[in-house]
Amino acid sequence: MTTSESNKITQEILKKLEKFRTKAEQNKVGKITSLSDGVAKISGLRDVSYLEMLEFPKGVFGVAINLEEESVGVIILGNYLLLNEGDEVSGTGKILSVPVTEELIGRVINSLGESVDGKGKIKSDKFYPLEKIAPGVTQRKSVSVPLQTGIKAIDAMIPIGRGQRQLIIGDRGTGKTAIVLDTIINQKKENVICIYVAIGQKASRVAQLVDGLEKNKAMKHTIVVAANASDPTSFQYIAPYVGCAIAEYFMDQGKDVLVVYDDLSKHAWAYREISLVLRRPSGREAYPGDIFYLHSRLLERACRLAEKYGGGSITALPIIETQASDMSAYIPTNVISITDGQIYLEPELFYAGTRPAINVGISVSRVGGNAQIKAMKQVAGKLRLDLAQYRNLAAFAQFSSDLDQVTKQQIERGARMTELLKQGQFSPLPVEEQVSLIWTGTNGYLDDIAVERISDFEEKFLDFIRTSHEKVLEEIRKAQKIEEKTEKQLHKITSDFKKRF
Repeated sequence: MTTSESNKITQEILKKLEKFRTKAEQNKVGKITSLSDGVAKISGLRDVSYLEMLEFPKGVFGVAINLEEESVGVIILGNYLLLNEGDEVSGTGKILSVPVTEELIGRVINSLGESVDGKGKIKSDKFYPLEKIAPGVTQRKSVSVPLQTGIKAIDAMIPIGRGQRQLIIGDRGTGKTAIVLDTIINQKKENVICIYVAIGQKASRVAQLVDGLEKNKAMKHTIVVAANASDPTSFQYIAPYVGCAIAEYFMDQGKDVLVVYDDLSKHAWAYREISLVLRRPSGREAYPGDIFYLHSRLLERACRLAEKYGGGSITALPIIETQASDMSAYIPTNVISITDGQIYLEPELFYAGTRPAINVGISVSRVGGNAQIKAMKQVAGKLRLDLAQYRNLAAFAQFSSDLDQVTKQQIERGARMTELLKQGQFSPLPVEEQVSLIWTGTNGYLDDIAVERISDFEEKFLDFIRTSHEKVLEEIRKAQKIEEKTEKQLHKITSDFKKRF
């Protein structure tokens, strides 16, 4: 190399050095001090926020949920077996959020908003935080628009309104999920987006459930958030919040959303497991002291917004599994006190063949008739009375063979109404058909039909009214009440049908 060439290179280097400016970058870094069951303790991250996302090696992320003086408790969202004690952890400055988009409808996702249905990646550039303060009192509107479940016993006696929180409670295998599936299927023409959150269930059961929704063409308006039993505990813990955040995205657009949490008992178990590993003080039944707050801040986000705030709504149907029908256990009593009523499913009724196995005595809707169309109020007022009298008298009649005519008639009427309220799965009914059916029972048209023939009567009567008298159903649907003219038509239709039957 010649002298001139070396001088040239030297000058080039000097020019570049003149332009070079150093930048000081601040990065929050800590180290894993202990790791067990998907929960890590981190030291050195003093400025981390509650629910901040933390980045671990090998593309694993976590969430800070325990902020102590010397350490941070983190739940790991992913495979914690890839990590080791001593690994470096850095803060991201981002609060835990979920991607939200219209593309989620019809898909099955995990707790991170990633698709798990094999239908490709879901693209989204918008995120909603998992934790959010519920709308205040002034932003809310009273619940007055019904959410039709398509289940006769519920729509008639325990009505649910849009923006309500209605608990479904009962032992394992009493038909809790069956009720919510029918409710989701019934929203096909109701313009309601449904979100089903499966917490700690077998993957095969979730697949079966999705298959049932697809067969009934209900996945077109449904999102399934699956945190399976095989997933990390952290996924089961955040799953309900993911469902709620997605629901808030649609509610903010003025839409009506139905969210099902199936079930919050398993959610409480997941939180208890995380808390015990973090060495939080345990209270009643080993649950941490803030378990009530955990569910109350989730369910409080369900509401109906006033028109000037968009007018959207979130209706929440949390499910709680009881052990041996114990309604007084810690988690059931907590959730009962947070919700606007409960639908209690009784094992004895279920095994006796009454399905849905709803115990009308314990079940209640605190929103009541406000969330019911006038037509249903007209026929269901008598129904409640008939069933209440029947239950009291049927118990009394077991010990007495001598019954007067009025008592016998009440027992006969009650037995037929109980039979009429039975309903198979995947067969929700439009509200106008429910009204016409219950009307026949409360007006005495079933009194001379044998109890075992009631289901046959129901099937044939519905076929008859659908094919020959669609106008009457249309009138009930539009007017939302039984007018004098409609009542006369119903008397004539039922009399004509009974002559054939």
